[in-house]
Amino acid sequence: MLRMSETPIELEPQLSVQPLSQPEPERELQPPLLFQLPAPTQDPSEAQQQAQPQPELQQLELESNIEQQLGNGANSLWIKRQRLLSLLFLLFCLCAASLGLIYYMHLQSGSYNQEGAVTCLSSACQRASARLSMSADPFTQPCDYFLFSCGSDRLSVDNGGRQRGHGIPGHPQYQRDNTMWSKRRRQSEEREDRGQREGKILDRKTVLLQYLSEILESNDTTTNLAVQKAKVFYHSCLDTKSIETAGAEPFLKLIQKLGGWAVSGQFNQNDFNATLSLLMRDYATFPFFNLYVGKDPNDGTTKRYIQIDQPDLLIPIEWNNRTEKSRSNAEMLLPFLESCQRYVALLGAPPSTRMIHVGMFISLSSELAVASSPLPYRLSKGQLHQRMTIKELQSQSPAIDWLRCLQAAFHPLHLTEDDHVLLHNLPYIVQMSRIITKWLNRPELGNSDPLHTFMVLNLLHTMIPAMDSRFSEIKAMGNSEEEAPRWKHCVLETERGFDSVLTHLLRERTEHREAEKIIQNIFSSLKPTLHELRWTDQKSMKKVESLIPRLWATKKITDKAELELLFSKVAVSTHSFFSNYVQLLSTRQKRRNKLLTEEDEAVDILSITPFRRSDELIFPLGMFAPPLFHPTYPRAMNYGVIGFLIAKDILHLLLPDVYAQSESVHAVGECVWAHYLTVTEKAGTGGAFSLSAAQQQEVWVQYSALKIALQAYHQSLLNNPSDTSISGISHTRLFLTSFSQVNCDSDTYHEFMPLEPSFLITAICAKSHLCPTSLECPNKTQQDLLQKC
Repeated sequence: MLRMSETPIELEPQLSVQPLSQPEPERELQPPLLFQLPAPTQDPSEAQQQAQPQPELQQLELESNIEQQLGNGANSLWIKRQRLLSLLFLLFCLCAASLGLIYYMHLQSGSYNQEGAVTCLSSACQRASARLSMSADPFTQPCDYFLFSCGSDRLSVDNGGRQRGHGIPGHPQYQRDNTMWSKRRRQSEEREDRGQREGKILDRKTVLLQYLSEILESNDTTTNLAVQKAKVFYHSCLDTKSIETAGAEPFLKLIQKLGGWAVSGQFNQNDFNATLSLLMRDYATFPFFNLYVGKDPNDGTTKRYIQIDQPDLLIPIEWNNRTEKSRSNAEMLLPFLESCQRYVALLGAPPSTRMIHVGMFISLSSELAVASSPLPYRLSKGQLHQRMTIKELQSQSPAIDWLRCLQAAFHPLHLTEDDHVLLHNLPYIVQMSRIITKWLNRPELGNSDPLHTFMVLNLLHTMIPAMDSRFSEIKAMGNSEEEAPRWKHCVLETERGFDSVLTHLLRERTEHREAEKIIQNIFSSLKPTLHELRWTDQKSMKKVESLIPRLWATKKITDKAELELLFSKVAVSTHSFFSNYVQLLSTRQKRRNKLLTEEDEAVDILSITPFRRSDELIFPLGMFAPPLFHPTYPRAMNYGVIGFLIAKDILHLLLPDVYAQSESVHAVGECVWAHYLTVTEKAGTGGAFSLSAAQQQEVWVQYSALKIALQAYHQSLLNNPSDTSISGISHTRLFLTSFSQVNCDSDTYHEFMPLEPSFLITAICAKSHLCPTSLECPNKTQQDLLQKC
């Protein structure tokens, strides 16, 4: 009889991943006796024949026995009953043999869900199943899956790095695989439309933005006015037809509130500081300097201050290391001049005056640019976080009415001239004041007022996201970055004004308990890995081990009524995105004002990686967005995807401490690299290159993260042996298959990964008993010689 394996799971010191030809031992499932098969050495057809009695002979024997026992006087009714029982017995035997044969065939084909896991049928699992079917399965294509797992960057020995869109030249299967990949890439391009965008493998930030867009587009009815306003704002942003129809008219009307503009019409010259205060208060526009709120790292308290920095000037700037001065970028100056001319033309400036106004704007911008300096230079000169009172600032930079402007920007907070502010480039602030004073005292300019033009064009820059495509196309000139799709642009703009609403919606839809459980299990499984590193300083290891991981979810706004009150004065229109955008700017300003008085830091809803704060590891909610995580997924999928990402992120945070205390990072990185060279038949060819320290670190991080996540999943199975399946795949195979899909995850370290992360499955499964036997590649004879890293 063929029985299911009863080998226990080995968690220490090695993980045990059983071959697919036998069920994984988490369930220890055994078939009923009637459904067990003959010994595997026996032919299935013979087994079936032996399991079936011969109908005619058996019937004759039964009738003969009955006749001998009862004689001629036997009861005919008794004979009929015996025949009926005989027939039922025959049918039962046939059914048992058929079911046994079906079981055997399914077992041989590998499609049988060997652990007996129940298939997950939720909508999230159905979408996950569709995604699994769209990508290569490492267990059905074991010879090439790590070469073409996501179609991003590929390793190229010729250039010592990664090359986009290519496999490994010279590989025996390169031509066939390259054709296969080209087909997959064409299929991926065909799915580019937004309706099927979730079928692609995306970076984590895009995954979160898509999930937020689905929330905003959902038709679920809600009585919460704040949520309704956020959705109206989002949909008005998507309504490009209304935006194009409105054209430049909304902005021209806005200029009239500032007293008009000499460039495109009548100009009622206002007080310079009055206009500047209005821009700062109502339109979050800071043309001459930047404002934000933050702590002073020098006092060690939680108190927040108004921080004043140099502005983000529109003119292209470059830094001269020799003269230690900024200047306008000569190469980009001509395209910038042409863009400015096109802007003023769209805003109604006559051809005869365009160059005059644009020329004075560039001249003023260039003077301010010379006074600015990059952050590293200011840091080296100790120009950051210089504290002084508003009164002291006024004496050094008299052209700006500082108390008036700051009171406008932080209305309704009460500020006095004795309040402290932090300066981040005092030399610029002083020189800016001199430049403004010079331009204010030029009577020959008459009514043109270059300072007003400078402020209007800065306001235009602020409002371009809400204006028709002609303005955004000018802004995109010379920008090599691909323009974001409209839906993504609208999600980002909605978050800027309604971040607390989106945080509330995201918190409602995130399964906190399951997310926290995965975080805790991953961190617990990480500790043995840290112990294996042989730390030279045990205090450093204990400090790392004592970190407290927790989910980052603010509890300040939990009541829907509180949300409604916060946005009660925000008015949104269904078909006027421009007016809605102005409301957004005002809302952002109020949100910044609250930072001066609140103690808790605001949650960044768009954060997708954990960070370390004091003795805590903080994990943002944005990490747990579908399709990377869903509470209805099998745990194998959640651990294989988000569990791996959590482990990888933690190791990146701890890497500075780990790398300084242990040589294991170097050794493991080189070991995995040696596996790669062997399996891809590059060992000894002379074409392989050595890994840099950064590459060794990244290989160690991702290899260790996969082992930690797999360890955590097996530990969860010990605590709760049941798990569901997707597409007939479950447990360890589903874990590894899911991981092979997420390895295209985009992060700040992907450029240092010298090989496809999916190959890590091969490295971990170097010993045949660790992974399903179907992972073995007959073309890789060296694989038997690999050692475990």
